[in-house]
Amino acid sequence: MAFGLVSLRRRQSTKPAAGPHRRLKTAGKLVNREVSGPMQARSPDGAGAGADRAAIEANLAGFRRIPMQRRGLRAASVALCPVVQQGALHLLITRRAASLRNHPGQWALPGGSRDPGESVEETARRELREETGVEVQAADVLGVLDDYVTRSGYLITPVVVWGGPVVTAMTGPASEVAKIHVIPLADLDQPPQLLRIPESDRPVLRLPLLAGFVHAPTAAFIYQFCQLARHGRTTRVSHFDQPVFAWR
Repeated sequence: MAFGLVSLRRRQSTKPAAGPHRRLKTAGKLVNREVSGPMQARSPDGAGAGADRAAIEANLAGFRRIPMQRRGLRAASVALCPVVQQGALHLLITRRAASLRNHPGQWALPGGSRDPGESVEETARRELREETGVEVQAADVLGVLDDYVTRSGYLITPVVVWGGPVVTAMTGPASEVAKIHVIPLADLDQPPQLLRIPESDRPVLRLPLLAGFVHAPTAAFIYQFCQLARHGRTTRVSHFDQPVFAWR
């Protein structure tokens, strides 16, 4: 069974290459990560993609997020990046590499620890570029969702960034990203399953994904995003817990 964990990592000191949609190198070798479907732009109806972006942006505009400030937590950001494939909106989700020490092979959103001097939005954009090769500009940030405190000591801020009709190959470092999935947003927009566990009085949230499940915090971010971006509903998720194996 697949469980959902946000990819939270200490960034290696790398400089982003110039130009949009750069390819990433690992150990001097270009790495192409498999994508779960051919990524292509909409056929010439760019206005359709623009309407999708405008609708999401309008729903996010009136949202009042709940920030958190707690000492001793490591600040991190994740990117919720809607992209256009075959005329429909999809979301980028990754599988963590099996060789990783923490949470190998788990579902994740592009994301990681915040560097000194970075804003929450800058971290999300950088991590998106580093883990998928998709580069977005500051103007492509559509909004910021509620903060979430993990059991492992992170304070995560989810940032919604518009990817649009990505037409270049998506790549990520093999040491961190096993596969980049492009999941239809309609498939992710499902009622959540709430699990009770003896270790917590808070319900654990999970969503079905392919042949398994993705759990909070990743599932919580996806659920809040779908409720807000697709339906204009303000739904809070920071009270949902993670499965016990994710507490460490």
